[in-house]
Amino acid sequence: MKKKLSMIAAEGVMIAVTVLFFLPLMIMVFGAFKNSAEAAMFNFRLPSSWHFENFAFVLETGNVMRSFANSVILTGCSAGLGVLFASMAAYIIARRKTQGAERLYNYFLIGMVAPVQIITTYVLLDFLELKGTFPGLIMVYIGANLPFNILMFSSFIRNVPVELDEAAFLDGGSLGKVFFSVVLPLLKPIYATSFVIFAMSVWNDFQMPLYLLNTPKKWTLPLTVYNFYGQYYSSWNYVFADMIITALPIVIVYLAAQKYIVEGMTAGAVKG
Repeated sequence: MKKKLSMIAAEGVMIAVTVLFFLPLMIMVFGAFKNSAEAAMFNFRLPSSWHFENFAFVLETGNVMRSFANSVILTGCSAGLGVLFASMAAYIIARRKTQGAERLYNYFLIGMVAPVQIITTYVLLDFLELKGTFPGLIMVYIGANLPFNILMFSSFIRNVPVELDEAAFLDGGSLGKVFFSVVLPLLKPIYATSFVIFAMSVWNDFQMPLYLLNTPKKWTLPLTVYNFYGQYYSSWNYVFADMIITALPIVIVYLAAQKYIVEGMTAGAVKG
């Protein structure tokens, strides 16, 4: 009986937390279809009339399409290259039973708790003549997210039978061929998991583009929300519409890859 009551209490807490999470989301979604006066009330009522033209106004005046292209370039390149580099480094760390590999693994673990220093990063990019460029920002994103992804990949690769590698090496395969032909196909679930997590962190980032991109033409979607709010702070219906446009692409990516994310997390948990 006590166990049943505790389960009911836990479910009640989870439902309450879920409702609290969705309340601001409902205000945003409903407000995006309201007029300016109704949206400024921040309530949960449905719009008296649905204003789909709010989204058209945002697309026309908010430089959304250019910023969308910038976000796609930064997110795709950062997540794609970052996950690939992380898997390659994790493969060496997981397979080499040496002190050097162990120290390298610990070094990357330190990177998970060490914050990114904006000033030193800015100075470094200036020295490399990459300040205000997409390649410079992509390098920063890869470096910042590499430790966590190496941790995920190395934990997964340690549970891949090493006999597969040995058999491929006996057949004359090189290190690169063994990794890309034998090991990499086994990493698809964790690749999807890492890619989506990586992409979400880059897509939603506001700080790095603000400090490291020197022109509005290179701004990403989160920065357009900041800029758009500055111009239309009294028109919350437009601000809400801009927020939905910004969040929708990454939500679609997450929902599309949700199956693989669950598989990757489950496989890692079971094998670990």
